[in-house]
Amino acid sequence: MICKLVAHINEQMPELSMVDEDYGQLENLEDDNRDMYPITFPAVLVENTETEWSNLAGRNQKGDAMFRVRLIIDCYDDTHAECGTQYAVEEREDMRSRLHTILQGFRPVDDGVLIRKRSKFFTWYHGIKVYEMTYACVVTETIRETVKAERPKVLLSVGKL
Repeated sequence: MICKLVAHINEQMPELSMVDEDYGQLENLEDDNRDMYPITFPAVLVENTETEWSNLAGRNQKGDAMFRVRLIIDCYDDTHAECGTQYAVEEREDMRSRLHTILQGFRPVDDGVLIRKRSKFFTWYHGIKVYEMTYACVVTETIRETVKAERPKVLLSVGKL
């Protein structure tokens, strides 16, 4: 499902420099000892943070999945009230709003749509702004029972020709 979300965001927001599964790229930005693919900005990172499951018939399950989507922007613009470049704040807010618009109600799987549950915005090291939104979605996992095929029985009869 993360692949579907990454593809959807990438298609709808071509101005992003990077859309990827979140595997700690932001948190490891400062760690030169970690060999990770470099993050470029603006970026969106997507992660399935948790899923709470309930049983259905057989071995099938339905889950309430939570997805964290982080829009990450480097903020090198001076945006204080007297500088005349407050438009940079508006541009970041516009990008965050567009990301939410393309995700809210998106159906990455047959049985569920994304619904925003939480959001928080914070500043990271080196003037990086993070717009974090958490979405819920219902998912189902079906386990198909495999039936062992019996070996064919071959009967030979010896008869007269």
